[in-house]
Amino acid sequence: MALELFNSGAWYEAHDAFEELWHEQVNPERRLLQGIIQIAVAHVHLERGNARGATILLGEGIGRLKASLPTALGLDLTLLHALASARLLVLQNDGDPEQLPPPSLSSCHDPVGP
Repeated sequence: MALELFNSGAWYEAHDAFEELWHEQVNPERRLLQGIIQIAVAHVHLERGNARGATILLGEGIGRLKASLPTALGLDLTLLHALASARLLVLQNDGDPEQLPPPSLSSCHDPVGP
């Protein structure tokens, strides 16, 4: 369910769903989920017009993904990392990240979420 919410752009709901999973994990999985949550919340900030908050959270989220690349928890993190990084770069250069595809997550084998 968390994966589907994230990929549909339901950022706040995806944050809630991944947060439930986050509470059940220990590091390094906990850190990875925190990164995914931060990327989702960054997009909530974008929806609300808070580019500065989005920039900060995207940067932090991307940083938390790096240790888990290319895959973890049954997720292919490569595309998420690339798309989030591209959006961060656009934000850092005062561009419009909505001109780029939104970040997405894909399953390597097992779906994530209840």
